[in-house]
Amino acid sequence: MSVALAAENLGFRYEGRGPLVLEGVRLRVQKGTCLALLGASGSGKSTLLLHLNGTLKPEAGQVYLNGVPVSYRWRALKEWRHRVGLVLQDPDDQVACPLVYQDVAFGPQNLGLATEEVQRRVATSLEWVGIGHLSDRGVHQLSFGEKKRVALAGVLAMGPEVLLLDEPTAGLDPRATRQLMETLAARKAGGSALVMATHDVDLAFAWADEVVVLSRGRALCQGESKTILADAALLEGAGLRLPWLAELAAEARRRGWLEEGRALPGTLATLMAQLGECLGCEDRRHEVHSHENRERR
Repeated sequence: MSVALAAENLGFRYEGRGPLVLEGVRLRVQKGTCLALLGASGSGKSTLLLHLNGTLKPEAGQVYLNGVPVSYRWRALKEWRHRVGLVLQDPDDQVACPLVYQDVAFGPQNLGLATEEVQRRVATSLEWVGIGHLSDRGVHQLSFGEKKRVALAGVLAMGPEVLLLDEPTAGLDPRATRQLMETLAARKAGGSALVMATHDVDLAFAWADEVVVLSRGRALCQGESKTILADAALLEGAGLRLPWLAELAAEARRRGWLEEGRALPGTLATLMAQLGECLGCEDRRHEVHSHENRERR
């Protein structure tokens, strides 16, 4: 699997002074995968995202797009942000036009696309995020969650290869969160790479293929999510906790209800199936042992 986006040894401090906000950060984003940037508040997640789409330029290090070092010249930046879209945490920082349709159409229009193609992209993107019925609505009439969907639709309408999302579920109710995750799953199935900055270990555990753990501006590690998110010492050192499912599985192993060395279950249904299997085997062994004792007597 090839790398869509990568960073090598990024270093950055705001206004060129003060402590480093990013220091020696490395990561890789594989095409068609989901990567979570996981860390506590102040770990550098949002700053890193702003480097990955060219909003910020590092003091040190390099960003690569499809293996090619990026350029910060105006035309190159425009192409970069077309291919790597960023959805900010606060939609009021991103949604600027008075009407929903106008805001989502803004990016495709700036690409110089024909009117028919712009209309198609806007309609498709709004349907993807579940707000096609709000196309003619004034942005000021929308709820916070609806604005977040407008911001996402505006980025999707650009047709990015990589989608960056900063705390995308913040402020969303459970239904809106579920709809968002379904939209992201569809984008992954369509071949897009997805990068999400979050401090929600449970969300990262359920969603991400890989995880980068950040702490105080440093990337502590990158690896397969089920492996990284089972390391209690690593997470505690980064100001995080074990996902509840991993914690539950660990406790079940301590009690002898799950086999040691078995792969960490990715969902509650998988964990319950493993528990049922292991406990069922234990019950069967107990029945056999009791029957043998009766036979001896």
